[in-house]
Parts: sequence; structure tokens; C-alpha cells
Amino acid sequence: MRPIFCPDGYLGRNRYPRDAERVNALDKDLSRNTRPLTVNLLRWYGLAFGFLAVFSALAGFQAGKVRNAWAKLEGTAPLPVAFLTETAQPASDAPKLEYADISRLAPQQQAEGLLDSAIHRRPESLDLIRQNVDSWRGHLQNTDRLFDLVLTALKSDDLKVRGAALDIDLAANNLAKTPKSILRLEKEIREDVTQRPFALWRLGALGNRGVQPKAVLARLVAHAHDRNEQTRFWAVEGLAMLGTDAAVDPLLDRFAHDPSPRVRQRAACGLAESGMLTREQRLAAVPDLLNFLDDDSLDSDTRSWVYGALRLITGEPLGNDTHAWQEWWAHHDVPRKHASRKGILFA
Repeated sequence: MRPIFCPDGYLGRNRYPRDAERVNALDKDLSRNTRPLTVNLLRWYGLAFGFLAVFSALAGFQAGKVRNAWAKLEGTAPLPVAFLTETAQPASDAPKLEYADISRLAPQQQAEGLLDSAIHRRPESLDLIRQNVDSWRGHLQNTDRLFDLVLTALKSDDLKVRGAALDIDLAANNLAKTPKSILRLEKEIREDVTQRPFALWRLGALGNRGVQPKAVLARLVAHAHDRNEQTRFWAVEGLAMLGTDAAVDPLLDRFAHDPSPRVRQRAACGLAESGMLTREQRLAAVPDLLNFLDDDSLDSDTRSWVYGALRLITGEPLGNDTHAWQEWWAHHDVPRKHASRKGILFA
């Protein structure tokens, strides 16, 4: 994995926030984990692992308390059954596991084991997830283990693995890939403040998987201008999950103009590395990010997030030097921004 650019903690696993107390706990957790993005990526790398060490120590004394799943930088413990074992273990110890072997397991074990295999770069597992995920809907429990695997998969540098995680999460929450699921999520967003964060996130996931992406975009953009900061924050997260060409401009808009530093920072993360945007889509945002640097009114934190986003998107180790970035971009093959292109990019 690359050094962490975006602070962990935004999808903290307070189980499902089902009451006001848990929503307050989630808000406190998000606020505690909203830190300025560093100028130096290596510094963030050290901070992330330092946080993990502190978290691990606290967890030993607070077992059973609410966990912050985004703070996990490693996968969970593997199942005793080796899925797709040809790549997982030496051939002498691991006979090939056929689909018939997997099908004998319960849907929960199939989903968890195959997603764990996908995280560990066993491509056959992605095909098996794709073939079976619809049949799992209604038979999965959104357990801590499954949710943690989903969050780990969403940190993969392979969009196919991220897409598999979205499919499994939707199935675990009994959300069919139909317009009815969009209506269900919109009802939760309107009527249940404790469910709103995850509903906004999964609304973007449904759009990414091909369910009315234009309608999802319009709904998320509207929510991204809500008066409530938390609603805007999670709408931005939903836009990153949507991952269409048309989602880039709203993310840029929130990065540049949202009054909340927390929301602006999350928009930067969505543009730079989180969510479902492709590398080409992220590169298409670079000219706008460079234009941000010409704005003298830009505050220091937001300016540092722009530099951090540029480094992650381009892979270039340039410092916080606007002229150096402009010179580099002038000699780079600039992809055309797909402002008018329609449709969805599937993982």
C-alpha cells in the first residue's frame, strides 16, 4: 500500500449508528481523526502507523468497545480454509480448491473468504464473487469481520477489488441493484439521521454499480450543499464512491468552496486516492488543482492538501512549489477532461 494521504477514521465502525448516542460518538471520532494533510508524505506514513500502534494498545484495554475500522492498515486474520489455494500456499501443501468446494460453505463464509482472497491478489476470487454475489443477498450478516474486510478492500490499489467490496457490502445490507434501493436509501437519508452517513455512502456505491448513476449524482450533489456539515461530508464520500466522470467537478467544487475544513479535506481525499475514480479521472482534475494554487485567498491547510493531492495523483515527488508543478504539468501529456462524457466506469 502507498503511504496514507487521507486520515483514517471516516467510516469508523461504531457498528451501525442506530441511536443518538452512537451518532455523537461517530461525530467525535470523525473530529478526532480530521487532521491536516501533511506536506511530507513520509511524515503521514509515520503518523498513520503511530496511530495504529496507539490504537492497538488501547484496544487491548477496551475490548468490546466501538472500533474504528478505517484505522486498520492491515487485513484481518485469514480463515482456516484456504480459498484459491494455488496462490495462497505452496502447491505441495494446498490442493486446488474448486468451485464445488466453495459452494459447500455457507454464504457468509463464501463472501468473507473470497473477499479476503481478493485482497490478497488472487484474481480467481473476483470471478467467483461476481458469479455469486447476487445469490448471497438476503443471506449475509454485516458482521464486524465482513465490514472490516470491505474497508480493507476499499484501500486496495486495484479498482476491481474495491468494486467487489462494494458488491458484497450492498448484498450484506440487502440492497438490490435496482431503483427501489435508491428510494430506500433516500428515505433513510431524510428520516433517519443515524443511518444517513452509511446511506449516502451506499447511494454512491449503487450508482457506481450501474444503478441510475445520473440520478444518484444529482441527489448526492444536492446533499453536498446541505446546511448540515456531516451530511455534506458523507455526500462527498458518496460522490467519491460514485466514481463517474461527472462526479469530479462536484468534488472539486466542495474542495474549493465548502466552508468546513473537514469536508474540503475529504473532497481532496476523494479526488486523490479514495473511492472509485480511475487514475485517468484523477489526472483530469490536475489542471483545476493547479488553478487552486493561483488563488491567494486559499488558506494554508487547503493549499497543503492541494499539493498532497497532486503528489498522490501524479506520483511525482515535487514539493510545495507552485511553479515547479506548473512546469511539470506543461511538459506532461495532459488527458482531456471528460466533462461531457456520459455513463459509468465499472471496476
